[in-house]
Amino acid sequence: MKTLGVLGGGQLARMMALAGYPLGIKVIAYEPTDANSASDVTEVMRGRFDDEVKLKEFAQSVDVVTIETENIPVDTARYVSQFAKFCPSLQALEIAQDRLLEKQYLNKLNIKTTEFMDITSESDLSVGVEKLGLPCVLKTRRFGYDGKGQYWLRHQEDIAKAWQQLGGQPLILEAAIDFDFEISVIGVRDAQGNIKVYPITENEHRDGVLHISKVLDNQNLQQQASDHIQSLMSHLNYVGVLTVELFSMRGELIANEIAPRVHNSGHWTIDGAVTSQFENHLRAVLGLSLGDVGCRGHAAMMNCLGAMPKLDTVLAASSQARYHCYGKSARAGRKVGHINLCVDSATTLSEQLQRLEATTF
Repeated sequence: MKTLGVLGGGQLARMMALAGYPLGIKVIAYEPTDANSASDVTEVMRGRFDDEVKLKEFAQSVDVVTIETENIPVDTARYVSQFAKFCPSLQALEIAQDRLLEKQYLNKLNIKTTEFMDITSESDLSVGVEKLGLPCVLKTRRFGYDGKGQYWLRHQEDIAKAWQQLGGQPLILEAAIDFDFEISVIGVRDAQGNIKVYPITENEHRDGVLHISKVLDNQNLQQQASDHIQSLMSHLNYVGVLTVELFSMRGELIANEIAPRVHNSGHWTIDGAVTSQFENHLRAVLGLSLGDVGCRGHAAMMNCLGAMPKLDTVLAASSQARYHCYGKSARAGRKVGHINLCVDSATTLSEQLQRLEATTF
């Protein structure tokens, strides 16, 4: 039996473990906290990310180590890579952890991003606002997600406010762009360089958090997104699943950020793709042949935030709904589960999404 180690014990580790069971693959998660989602379904070793004794024990008990969040300390990943194969590469992890390095790397590969500036002082911020114009957004270079670590500047007086809130840490200022919608593209690459790219999704957010991801049939955007992610994976010698979030602006894609892992916008693949992103990640990092990434129908995923809707209510609203609970306690804004749909027409998908929103949220 092959064994995969996952740094982090949240819902992504949980879903990797569930994907591993039918394949006879064991997943062991490594997590510092007692409160985690993976422990309901698989073994979790508890230890700090700087505990070298436990990290060595963990790494030596598995065939490959991967991650479920890009916020795993690079030093932790570097240490465990001495004792087990680590996927993705340390370079990919380092780039994804820093918005400035990320955008610089994307531009190096001729992947367009919004204009940006490195910000280290309030005077830098003033110069940046003058250069990029208003509105613009100031972000922490590290650890921001789901709208956190950001401050929108719309007026000159916002400069001092933004610096007061976020100053004193590495920052990046980004120009605002008038985009039409956001998409995600998810790809998977094996160690031999074979790449498969899932259908892109259109993403709808609420309060900075992903609400719905819906598979989008747009060949122009699909081709652009596929070209971008294949370029990234090839140059990084990437192994596993990679996600890129992009803005669509008048038919052109502008890259926003990358995630070197399985991704929330790809949860639809559990029920809507021939092979889920979780199974394909396991296949890639453990040296198995990649599975078909084709869509089984018209598919979408809806996040459940704060608390799970009642199971009977969801199933009554749609006989085709697939209910995925992460076993987490309720908390405002927390991702506690998701609902998948995969149906035979775009009209049916739209109708059922509206019904689920009206009856469960």
